[in-house]
Amino acid sequence: MGNSIQRLSVCVVLAAMALPHGRALAGASVPVQAPSPLGFNSANASGFVGGGHAGYNWQRGQVVFGFEADLQGTQLKSFMSDNLMVNPPGSLPPGSFAQTTTTVDWYSTLRGRFGIASGPWLFYGTAGLAFGNVGLTSDFGTLGVSTHLQTSEVRTGGVVGAGIEYLFRPNVSFNLLYQYIDLGRLNASSSDFFLLPPNGNAALNQSVSTRAQFQTVMAGFSWHFAPMPSGPWTGFYAGGQVGGAWGNSANASYDSAVFVPVFSDSRLKRDIVLLGRNSDGLGIYSFKYRWSDVTYVGVMAQEVALVHPEAVLRDALTGYLAVDYRRLGLRMVTLN
Repeated sequence: MGNSIQRLSVCVVLAAMALPHGRALAGASVPVQAPSPLGFNSANASGFVGGGHAGYNWQRGQVVFGFEADLQGTQLKSFMSDNLMVNPPGSLPPGSFAQTTTTVDWYSTLRGRFGIASGPWLFYGTAGLAFGNVGLTSDFGTLGVSTHLQTSEVRTGGVVGAGIEYLFRPNVSFNLLYQYIDLGRLNASSSDFFLLPPNGNAALNQSVSTRAQFQTVMAGFSWHFAPMPSGPWTGFYAGGQVGGAWGNSANASYDSAVFVPVFSDSRLKRDIVLLGRNSDGLGIYSFKYRWSDVTYVGVMAQEVALVHPEAVLRDALTGYLAVDYRRLGLRMVTLN
């Protein structure tokens, strides 16, 4: 009867140790999760834009229609920094940081134009294709290690807008142009795993997304080459424009898991009692640490070293052994 009760008790303990969400014991299990940085950032951008354009118009009475191409350089940069917290709650580990930048550094459009002329004024709408270079750069780190991502891509999208143009002289016009550009979404992520001395480890992950969707307002001028008799707006023209841009919304998330070693050497334990053996032959013991009156159930590092040496960590300074319970598929539990 006594042996049956003991076997049942060992089975219950083994089942508890194998539960993936069983209670992990800070100060007893190996490794133990330390305060780990995580966070979320978002940002929008605004900046300068400037470039050149060229096109051709036809005029039929008051109706003016044609096409135009332009190319702009921009300083549309969304920058996000830090804004980190930790899980479990505590102080940020030394060297914790997060910095993310998303950019649109140039874009070009090829558009149709349709408008109505009224004396020297032209009021028009415009729409067509847009192209632009979208980039992402992000770094996330803690405890002297970091993960890095960098990517850029020429994206294709669309543009719509409207403008007003004034024919100052037969060959010179001034214009004010609004554009809404959408180059789509660019996503990137990175994950890295690091060994931390003496026996800890850290897993770092980050994910960044930017919606390259922005608006511009520009003022410029055009030089009209040899206007045609059919109307003052007919013919080739070219010029330049400058202004401002805003948008390019970006989001970034960061998370990490930092584990530090805690010794599980039999030389640091007392009141050791063998309860039974696992299917691989490992003994399952109840014990107390020399500095605690809490009763734990787990394995002995010296015995694990013989059966699963890959799950044993040795501290270079003290020589004490630690057990990585994750490699055994077990969790240490408490009986108190």
